[in-house]
Amino acid sequence: MQYAIVTGASRGLGEAIARQYILQNINVIAVSRRGNQKLESLAKEQGREFHHISCDLSDMDDLNEGLHRISEIAFHEDTHYVYLVNNAGVIEPIDTVGDLEPETVQKHMQVNVTAPILMINRCIKEANDRDIDLGIINITSGAAEKTIHGWSTYSSSKAAINRFTETLALEQEEKGHTIFAYSPGVMDTDMQGEIRSSSEDSFANVDKFRKLKEEGELRSPDEVASVLMNLLREPKKIENGKVYKLYDLVED
Repeated sequence: MQYAIVTGASRGLGEAIARQYILQNINVIAVSRRGNQKLESLAKEQGREFHHISCDLSDMDDLNEGLHRISEIAFHEDTHYVYLVNNAGVIEPIDTVGDLEPETVQKHMQVNVTAPILMINRCIKEANDRDIDLGIINITSGAAEKTIHGWSTYSSSKAAINRFTETLALEQEEKGHTIFAYSPGVMDTDMQGEIRSSSEDSFANVDKFRKLKEEGELRSPDEVASVLMNLLREPKKIENGKVYKLYDLVED
């Protein structure tokens, strides 16, 4: 059996990735605060397992309970492969240093850095103890490699995930797991709506993102998910620890 654990699967890219896995006859474990009836119905139509784990990744108690349930569902004697897609993330706070709210920064780092690290930590242990192969995909951002006004927290969290991915791949190079990060570019999601609602004082480049929406330059989550699935179809060609950027994988 194969399972795909997808965080942030209730909407946007996470929903699109979970849908693609179901259509490929892979059982899905969706980790999010809210459920998704469309995914549940699709899984039933396809004859696949669908498990929704209600989990607030910013809450350590919720996260620990979620990890326990994931382990019970996905890692057993009939499982031979598990995908983990760390997709859940937050953009807030968008603001300049000096005006950052401590609680918002703490929540941001918990969701964007701590939760994916602990998800991977648990899955690596379970998989290695049971000789199960893993495919680990960390959703990152081009912001990890850029200095962007108002995005100090977001850029830092994604840079951390990139370096963690590289280190993880180094440590696991003899285990046969597939490990990489995926930068999806600019998509038409709720997160983009949050970005566009920022003030120019908080985010100097906000007009650029508003124009992308106005001019129809935003890719759909389904298109971005399809590019990721195409990459996963040839695992032997994947370079472990690498950040794969959508713009390098598609032809305009």
